[in-house]
Amino acid sequence: MADLIAVLPRRDLVLKAAVHAAALVVALAFAALLWDVIGQGLSRLSWSFLTTEPRSSGRLGGIAPIIISTVLLLLVAITVATPLAIGTAVLLVDFVRTGSLGARIVSMSLDILAGVPSIVFGLFGNAFFAIYLGLGFSILSGGLTLACMALPIMIRSTEIGLRAVPDDWRRGTAALGMTKTSALRHILLPAAAPAIIAGLMLGIGRAAAETAALVFTSGYVDRMPGSLFDSGRSIAVHIYDLTMNVAGGEKSAYAAALVLVGLLVIINAIALALSHHVLRKRITQ
Repeated sequence: MADLIAVLPRRDLVLKAAVHAAALVVALAFAALLWDVIGQGLSRLSWSFLTTEPRSSGRLGGIAPIIISTVLLLLVAITVATPLAIGTAVLLVDFVRTGSLGARIVSMSLDILAGVPSIVFGLFGNAFFAIYLGLGFSILSGGLTLACMALPIMIRSTEIGLRAVPDDWRRGTAALGMTKTSALRHILLPAAAPAIIAGLMLGIGRAAAETAALVFTSGYVDRMPGSLFDSGRSIAVHIYDLTMNVAGGEKSAYAAALVLVGLLVIINAIALALSHHVLRKRITQ
């Protein structure tokens, strides 16, 4: 092994060390964050905390309505954003000529949307969904706003996945007489499934951690929502409220943060398992 390392050019060794150092810094940063959240919030975390309603402005009780509201917000966002993201990506890759005016306009719009601050999305969601469409402060308003926020990254990920599919596959489907619908359903979208799921995970991550946009759309109410038209507080908004507005709410805030991290881990694990299932299915076929 020593002889092999000695043969490597010095620049390769420096690059290898830099890459490993960068990965180590990222891992240590995540470990430090996780250690702080676990150390501060684990003592407050319990089954009762997960299944009861908050009391005393969140200092006591649990976060059951908060968890339900967060899950409903994410479901609305995913349900709305996923078909729009896939449809837009398919349009850019297979129905619009690369470099055309329409493709440039859509691409520029995506780049601008990706850089828009979340507070601006919140103001837009409040003005359009809550007021203009009459949805008010509701889970539906918040979920639709989160869908708008997640769209750019989901579209870009799906677009990259579709462009990575070899053009020979498209020519092969055309030679076999397959319609574009059949080719997309049976060949192209399954091939791009890992990229689609990666974009979905990133979109969920951004939506679940959002605070500013939801303050203006889904609201602060911490009771159990009866429907999508009821107001609901997300975990991120709950953490912000406990930290900034509730004296003595730090322990509950850390416990809620730990629940949020756990929720994201579960969602990502499910998405990764689905991605591996799709890949194995493609290989066996």
